[in-house]
Amino acid sequence: MRTITILMDSLNRRYLSAYGNEWVKTPNIDRLVEKSVKFNNHFAGSLPCMPARRELWTGRYNFLETPWSPLQPYDICFTHQLQKQKGTYTHLISDHYHYWEVNGTGYELVFDTWEFVRGQEGDPWRPMVVKPNTPEIPDGIGRSSTYGKLYTQDWVNRSFMDSEKDTDYPTVKCFEKAIEFLDINHNADNWHLHLEVFDPHEPFHCPEEYVKLYGDTWDKFYYDWPNYAPVDDEKEGKEAIDHIRKRYAACVTRADRWLGKLLDAMDKNNMWEDTAIVLTTDHGYMLGEHNYWAKNYMFDYEQIAKIPLIIYHPKVSDTPKVINSLTATIDIPLTILEMHEVAPMENVHGKSLMHLLEEDSQHHEWLLYGYFGKDVSITNGEITYTRQPLDDSIVHNHTAMPFDYQCSPDKYHNAEMGKFLTYTNMPVYRLEEKSFKHHNAPNHNLIYNIKEDPNQLSPIEDRELEDKLTKQMVQMLDEVDAPECQYVRLGLNH
Repeated sequence: MRTITILMDSLNRRYLSAYGNEWVKTPNIDRLVEKSVKFNNHFAGSLPCMPARRELWTGRYNFLETPWSPLQPYDICFTHQLQKQKGTYTHLISDHYHYWEVNGTGYELVFDTWEFVRGQEGDPWRPMVVKPNTPEIPDGIGRSSTYGKLYTQDWVNRSFMDSEKDTDYPTVKCFEKAIEFLDINHNADNWHLHLEVFDPHEPFHCPEEYVKLYGDTWDKFYYDWPNYAPVDDEKEGKEAIDHIRKRYAACVTRADRWLGKLLDAMDKNNMWEDTAIVLTTDHGYMLGEHNYWAKNYMFDYEQIAKIPLIIYHPKVSDTPKVINSLTATIDIPLTILEMHEVAPMENVHGKSLMHLLEEDSQHHEWLLYGYFGKDVSITNGEITYTRQPLDDSIVHNHTAMPFDYQCSPDKYHNAEMGKFLTYTNMPVYRLEEKSFKHHNAPNHNLIYNIKEDPNQLSPIEDRELEDKLTKQMVQMLDEVDAPECQYVRLGLNH
């Protein structure tokens, strides 16, 4: 058996025709869907980027115990199981530059081989002492206002490429490397390829041929990188939202085109009879919805937490299927293991999706999702319940990899060390950090009926329902062995 995971960063399901979009051009994702299983009720868990990847590696929620984190030495990864039980060869291709930051350490080391492509976003890559001129943008708009060094480095990297040449872009180079991997290894058996492309993550930079597909008429100032902040109605408004959405769509279409070339390689090498494909993302991205840009700081709307998942498996008929069962990122590594007939790791929170490829049946009843230290949410696919931390409450960060000590050694002066996590006997540092609420949070917890109100515009006030959902959240936290601080900061009894 051969398996391929394709992760497109920040891929919004609402921008895919497979999920009902009528204007974004994604013919190759549609081509894959035509022979695959599409999951309609699939959620992220630990947010954002590296927490999501840690789930993909381990099948465990991690946002309850640590923030954006290196892979921990006690993490048991699905690649370990593949290698140990089946001798499966594993390979990683990625342009996600957070892997080579200190807080993203170790994720590549659990693969047999890996290839990194440089140059995305503000990747500290190309050297230039005298920095290039950057576009003039009104104060307070876009990433230039809050991430000056990152923004400038992005323009340094761009100055070394031809912006109208597809193959100068890191995402395209990743697809080229994946196609090369298939050409070299299509006659071999028993391997897993993990392919990541940063696009359509911001900045929304791509050749103009893709932008022209969407008739973008924006002419105020060069703008392809929104800030992590609310939309500025005075300086941006509806025109800027329309412009950024079209640039985002252009990046989706470019990634889709190169996905098509990868599928062409599958065709050329006759690989469909013994190779499975999993296509998904880490999280969504706000493009003006609820008057927000980006992610992380706002309420965790469905636009962030509900994500696409498409699975092709050669043993499933070519007739496309739609699955409405509740599924999550934590399920994906267990699914890959079962595809290779490998037993799962212990202490996982996910479970294999293989039974759903044949029939839409019960899977999860409830799921958790959220950011470390912020709100905690649960959903059953019809209701979402978001519980906010108490004012001035504390959350504990657990880590055995204190890489951030290089920048802030004082942070560890008051750290405890002990066996604080129930699923490992390894001692870890435990540090106190402050909880925080989402932007413009009300003074009450939030309930939404996402079946009737998918845009989460009208919160439900129902004390009896909240009491039931509170008990459900406690049960969920118990099931995943949440640290005690989570109950305290959320005002929960257990």
